[in-house]
Order: sequence, then structure tokens, then C-alpha cells
Amino acid sequence: MNPEFKTIFYIIPLGICLILLLIFIASAFGYSRVGQSRPDPEKNSIYECGFDPFGKIRTPFAIKFALVGILFMIFDIEISLLIPWTIVFNQLDSFSTWIVYIFVLILTIGLAYEWLKGGLEWE
Repeated sequence: MNPEFKTIFYIIPLGICLILLLIFIASAFGYSRVGQSRPDPEKNSIYECGFDPFGKIRTPFAIKFALVGILFMIFDIEISLLIPWTIVFNQLDSFSTWIVYIFVLILTIGLAYEWLKGGLEWE
């Protein structure tokens, strides 16, 4: 096979793909301009959970949000790691069992901290 033919054999499909890509990009830009709207002030207003925003952005937030995050992590990690552990419980040695007991103890300490800080009280 001729070396020039081989080069053309690779360049033509690449050029076709490049042309199609440029057509696609140009059409995407064109279509984005076609449907330009004129939004009313209600659409451009700031939206915060259905209420008008109040206060400044940099105001401190309650520690309750962090406590709920800790609570979620405690239960999420506990469930995601204890379910597989219960499946292979009979195959584990005593060292592995004690490691899981220590893990559950650490999670229990986290839950006690959450409870003492009032993270479990919903208002």
C-alpha cells in the first residue's frame, strides 16, 4: 500500500469528524441565542426556600446543623459497616471481632456526645 494513501486514509475521517464537531458547536451556540427570553423581575429575584432572604450571608449558623451532620455520619457509617460484618461474623477470628467492638464503642461515644449536646431533640 502506498504511504501517501495510508496518510490520507487516516486524515480524511479525522477531518470529517473535525468538521462535524465544528458544525455541532456552531449550532449549539446558535440554538442558545434563538430562545433568549426576557425574564421578569420575579424570575430574577433571590429565592431562599420560598421566603425572601433575610440577614447577611456571613452570619454564624447554629451548631445544630453540625450536630445533625455528625448524627447522620454516625448512623450511616455504622449501618454500612455492620451489615457486611454480620454476614461474615462466623468466619472472623477474635481479633477482628474485637476491632468491630472497638469501632462500635467509638460510634457509641459519638452518639452520647450528640445526645448530650441536644442533637437528638427536634423542635
